[in-house]
Amino acid sequence: MKSYYLPREYGGEGKILYIFSVKSLIYTGVGAFIGFLINLIFKMFGINKAFIPLILIFGGIGYAIATLRVPDTNSFEITRKTGGEKIDEVIKRWFLFKMKHGKIYIYKENVLENYEEGTKDEQ
Repeated sequence: MKSYYLPREYGGEGKILYIFSVKSLIYTGVGAFIGFLINLIFKMFGINKAFIPLILIFGGIGYAIATLRVPDTNSFEITRKTGGEKIDEVIKRWFLFKMKHGKIYIYKENVLENYEEGTKDEQ
């Protein structure tokens, strides 16, 4: 009887502290830092009890952005267009779209050939 090599999935090999990948740990740290900055603003107004909840909430939001994917459903327009992609990639694309003032450049192969075919049919 022969033995066969079964491929392993190496996606989870870069985990730190079991649940954190390097990317999710960075996003969680950035989210917790944002929560800390908001806490400093709250302290200026005299609200002192929001320290731990703010850091946990914003750290959780950072972790969710780094690890979760957009659901693949046809219910909403955004999930129909971006279903199955990572949330941070969708946010990056949206930010770049806004930076270009809403312009989209599409590369299409054989555009010149299609154009030439269209002009031949008109003759």
